[in-house]
Amino acid sequence: MDKEYVGFAALPNQLHRKSVKKGFDFTLMVAGESGLGKSTLINSLFLTNLYEDRHLPEASARLTQTLTIERRGVEIEEGGIKVKLTLVDTPGFGDSVDCSDCWLPVVRFIEEQFEQYLRDESGLNRKNIQDSRVHCCLYFISPFGRGLRPLDVAFLRAVHDKVNIIPVIAKADALMPKETQALKQRIRDQLKEEEINIYQFPDCDSDEDEDFKRQDAEMKESIPFAVVGSCEVVRDGGTRPVRGRRYSWGTVEVENPHHCDFLNLRRMLVQTHLQDLKEVTHDILYEGYRASCLQSLARPGARDRASRR
Repeated sequence: MDKEYVGFAALPNQLHRKSVKKGFDFTLMVAGESGLGKSTLINSLFLTNLYEDRHLPEASARLTQTLTIERRGVEIEEGGIKVKLTLVDTPGFGDSVDCSDCWLPVVRFIEEQFEQYLRDESGLNRKNIQDSRVHCCLYFISPFGRGLRPLDVAFLRAVHDKVNIIPVIAKADALMPKETQALKQRIRDQLKEEEINIYQFPDCDSDEDEDFKRQDAEMKESIPFAVVGSCEVVRDGGTRPVRGRRYSWGTVEVENPHHCDFLNLRRMLVQTHLQDLKEVTHDILYEGYRASCLQSLARPGARDRASRR
């Protein structure tokens, strides 16, 4: 007798409908020195203009500018899927003459989001917790140096156990292909030497199709992503419209994988690893913070000190 059908096979569809109805929250931080095209790349990635009301300070004002934290939100809907994107920007990073400890406000901000989530999770109303934790940090690296600067190393070392770091080489159209590969290898070597942890791609499941496995391997090999951003539509050779940048020597196409890693970065952030970034944030980074808080409260006299604050 054939086995009767119960109906559990419909569970994935139930979960999918529930997730689509609820929507998705994702918080992305961008960091790096000014002038590396952070806002242009973000607008290119999400086909929106998150910076239309931004006022750029004069060069003289940047010398004394201190790092600030700016939060911008936008809801993006595509094919019935809603994503509430929160962008956390860090204008002023690395712009001062003295950049000592300029990353401390970023560390404090990330920890404050963990602290707020811990308070909400420990409260009475746990049903509607707002997740403002930073799920990913795109760190922009200058293409004009010889790898990571001391400031880059200090920032990454301060946040690498608190947020998923994805390093990107900005304005990659300033480099020749051989120069890009050499810079990538140099940065990978420095990250290893400094024992800085960046986001690790999960291994592919054995039942994934070959195209997905190939794309996943390409994304892993691309880190740090060498990117070019542009929202301008130009005509390549006078006929085909593409998003890119036109120079006297030719056109750089943003979405051409032979020109830069923009497609791999967008695919990773939007199509394949958004949920994994959230899970790593919750299961590893936040749990590490939560465990350290609980351990500190377990020490003798800790509760008395906390109550006196």
